Amino acid sequence: MPSDNEHNDDTSVLGKRALEAEDAPAPKEDESGTEPHSDDDIGPMPASAAAEEDPVVKKRKRALPHEQLYISRMPSAEMYEKSYMHRDAINFVAVTRTDFIITTSVDGFLKFWKKTDQGIEFVKQYRSHLGLIAGISVSDDGLLLATIAMDNSLKVYDVINFDMINMIKLDFVPSTVCWIHKRGEAQAKVAVSDADSSAIHVFDGRGEGKALFSVTKLHNGPVTTMAFNDKYNCVISADNTGALEYWVPDENHELPKTVSFEYKSETDLYEFKKCKSTATSLTFSHDFEKFVTMSAKDRQVRVWKTRTGKMIRKYDESLDVVNEMQQTGQKLYKLDDMEFGRRLAGERMLSKSTQQSTMNAVFDESGHFLIYPTIFGIKVVNTYTNKVVRLIGKSEPQRFMNIALYQGAPKKKSNMTMAMVASDNAVIRESEMRDPTLFCTAHTRNRFYMFTEREPDQGPSHKTDRDVFNEKPSREEQTIATAQHTKTKLGTTAILRTTLGDIQIKLFPELVPKTVENFVTHSRNGYYDNVIFHRIIKAFMLQTGDPLGDGTGGTSIWGKEFEDEFHPDLRHDRPYTVSMANAGPGTNGSQFFITTVPTAWLDNKHTIFGRAVTGMDVIHNIENLKTDKTDKPFEEVKILNIEIR
Repeated sequence: MPSDNEHNDDTSVLGKRALEAEDAPAPKEDESGTEPHSDDDIGPMPASAAAEEDPVVKKRKRALPHEQLYISRMPSAEMYEKSYMHRDAINFVAVTRTDFIITTSVDGFLKFWKKTDQGIEFVKQYRSHLGLIAGISVSDDGLLLATIAMDNSLKVYDVINFDMINMIKLDFVPSTVCWIHKRGEAQAKVAVSDADSSAIHVFDGRGEGKALFSVTKLHNGPVTTMAFNDKYNCVISADNTGALEYWVPDENHELPKTVSFEYKSETDLYEFKKCKSTATSLTFSHDFEKFVTMSAKDRQVRVWKTRTGKMIRKYDESLDVVNEMQQTGQKLYKLDDMEFGRRLAGERMLSKSTQQSTMNAVFDESGHFLIYPTIFGIKVVNTYTNKVVRLIGKSEPQRFMNIALYQGAPKKKSNMTMAMVASDNAVIRESEMRDPTLFCTAHTRNRFYMFTEREPDQGPSHKTDRDVFNEKPSREEQTIATAQHTKTKLGTTAILRTTLGDIQIKLFPELVPKTVENFVTHSRNGYYDNVIFHRIIKAFMLQTGDPLGDGTGGTSIWGKEFEDEFHPDLRHDRPYTVSMANAGPGTNGSQFFITTVPTAWLDNKHTIFGRAVTGMDVIHNIENLKTDKTDKPFEEVKILNIEIR
């Protein structure tokens, strides 16, 4: 039992009480193809205009027409509905125009999935490569898939028939891959960059392994990302020196004539060099008029106009800004301090990981909304109004990385006649129903996650576990599953009902299973019913659990004393800690106490098995009762019963 001597020697400790700009403004846009701003005029105004303007009139906020319609066609659930497995950590996920989902893992495996009306179904798996998959690319028509890996190979797949159709052995280590042919072209050109030089080699995806041509003088360093624009018939590529280049996908690789500039000085393409950063992902909007880049080095998300090469939006997700958001306590981003500290530590680990370069951003089908993963969850940003309209997955513990958005109608028929459109047919109406889904990978996780319009406890799949075990679980996962079973069997919460009110206690069955089993079994058997709080010391603790009511009685469920269970994650560093009372090492029975202040000197002397999470006022009401010389209260306070959940 915690003794008076301990209390008198050090009264400073027995459980510490709990410690009681988002986006950067967009650059000014000019007449060279960027969005007009009616209230962004720059320069001196005529005297008449200046006199007419009322300086106190607020500028009218920009509003995106049909904003709610666009938002309604995106995932809205705060938590992921389902997750599926690979054998190892998943690094890429892609969605095709043909309603297929592609996932790859770091051990070289590739999986095809097909979108259904509500969810997905597994189609086929390949051991695509013997090494780490470094990149994947889906052709713009959704018919072809290319994968590259550290085993110096390029694999090509027919997506519709989910079949491998070509294998090309490379004489260099690849870093990025991209299909660079227009829809309908006979020759399916695929570009692969060299990880050790500035070269980009172009192959026929259906042909032999000989390169059609190579781009060797465009960049000064290894290419980090590239994407093809079907509308402008150009490739935009970035290298590790900060260069961003436009080029036509042919042997001359000249600047495309479809853009509005001739020189880089007319654009913002030197942005990365100025910031000493590098683009690690690049994605076009569905209409190809915009593209977005992410930079792992400075954690900036930049939105550009394709035709002008001008940067129109820039969002800062650096750790300094993240810290500021947390400190200012903005409701949308505010996290529990402990949870924020955990995530911040994870971000520092992520900064040292190669998986950081797999982070990307995507546009919705309208091109007005940008979706990208952050430390707080997945942000949905209206780039027209420059506002965050939704934060997905904030409550989930995963750090989401690579994302892909599906906004189609899985049952929709490709050939709809006018008669079918005009008819009031229920089957046709059902075929038009959309199922917007955001597919996400997570740092070091061997699962990918699906955010939909349905929460995990809704929809047809709510009766089954949202984490599907479609692979044989690893030894670590089996251990976790066993711990979860123990947790469910023993219970995780205790409601201690007293004559002065209820106290809710969170239990730790996975950390101290034997101690929790003893407490839970006694509680369910009614052992603690009508037992009094027999020892109360103000600014220290409340002790109970002795059926005799004098501190000398009580035994364990095994009829004898049992050993201590000390865990490094459980310390007497805060108030409301629930621990076993004892008379020395290995003498636990049935008595326990609840601290009211930090009591660090009790660490490794008394086993902690829970913490009070509500009913603190009840605890302090009991603590403030008058006591006699033996610390027994004059007014009896009883435990009526203890409910285990």
